[in-house]
Amino acid sequence: MNAWLKPIARRRGTWIGAGGAALIGIAIIWWLHRTPPVPFQTVRATLGSVSRTATASGTVNPVTTIQVGTYVSGVIRKLYCDFNSRVKAGQLCAKIDPRPYQTIVDQEMAALGTARAQLEKDRSNFAFTKLVFDRDADLLRRQIVSQETLDTARNAMDQARSQIAFDQSSIAQRIASLNAAKVNLDYTNIISPVDGTVVSRNVTQGQTVAASFQTPTLFLIATDLTQMQVDTSVSESDIGNVQVGNKVVFTVEAYPARNFSGSVTQVRQAPQSVQNVITYDVVAGVANADLSLKPGMTAAVRILTAERSGVLRVPDQALRYAPGGPAGRKPADQNVIWKLQDDRPLRVPVKLGLDDGIYTEVLEGLIAPGDEIVVGEGSAAADPKSLRMPRL
Repeated sequence: MNAWLKPIARRRGTWIGAGGAALIGIAIIWWLHRTPPVPFQTVRATLGSVSRTATASGTVNPVTTIQVGTYVSGVIRKLYCDFNSRVKAGQLCAKIDPRPYQTIVDQEMAALGTARAQLEKDRSNFAFTKLVFDRDADLLRRQIVSQETLDTARNAMDQARSQIAFDQSSIAQRIASLNAAKVNLDYTNIISPVDGTVVSRNVTQGQTVAASFQTPTLFLIATDLTQMQVDTSVSESDIGNVQVGNKVVFTVEAYPARNFSGSVTQVRQAPQSVQNVITYDVVAGVANADLSLKPGMTAAVRILTAERSGVLRVPDQALRYAPGGPAGRKPADQNVIWKLQDDRPLRVPVKLGLDDGIYTEVLEGLIAPGDEIVVGEGSAAADPKSLRMPRL
């Protein structure tokens, strides 16, 4: 190599080395300061059911409960029914001391006998006065007695006839009083009006009951404990979706792992206001063939107001996700889902249907079962089922 080319070659090698070192340095700086790819939390769109429910609390009660009271006052002489007793219509459940009422019956019977005897006496008197009148009338025709004598006989006869009518009215009054006394005497027998089961007994033998102003309740009789109802209070925000026939699922504290099912039988129109909170009574019927449900149990109730089966659904987190920031509420004027495509979120407008608080039904949009739907950013796994409540 010529002498004058050697310095040029040395300078070129120095430049190449310096350039390579610079590139390596730039690469190192870029590597240290590069923005790592964002990991996305995703779940797959699935086919399934979406159910909307209204929650409420309620009380388990018999469908029909009869309050058996007393019309008369007195001392409970004998009890024939107790808690859980099976009774038939007309069966004697308790006996109030009948002696005071029997005395009244005896008095009224004696008074009735007196009135009837007085009637017989006055009939005899009427017969005598009529005989006198007829005789005086004959004597007057023969001008043996005066007209005044005949008028006096007629007046006596008319009074006797009126006395008979008065006696007959008195007898009717005595009969009515006797019947009332017999009714009160019958009321000393506390009778079951229906077939059923005694669920409450509020008196004991020897206790005095007073029926002066309010009829005291002695027994509560449930007509059929195999058919129960749950009386619930539904808030006014949910009552618009509740209809007769809606399916009902509830649990009671006695059986926390068991779901009882029934249906809405009545939505009452009368509002209930407690501390300015408006609720409405909803009645649900439920079968109780094994008598597991007891009157008075507290029930946690869920009413199925709408349900879609076999629909495309996405978790509600997907509707609150927005790229580049924390999840927030979805805008009121649009519904958007971000689908992961080629490791990048793709904005997909959708039309939504039923929402049950966990999943939302997708009616329209470029979403198919199995698509990965972005619900958040980060390394934690997303599992909407972890938030799922027990389904109807």
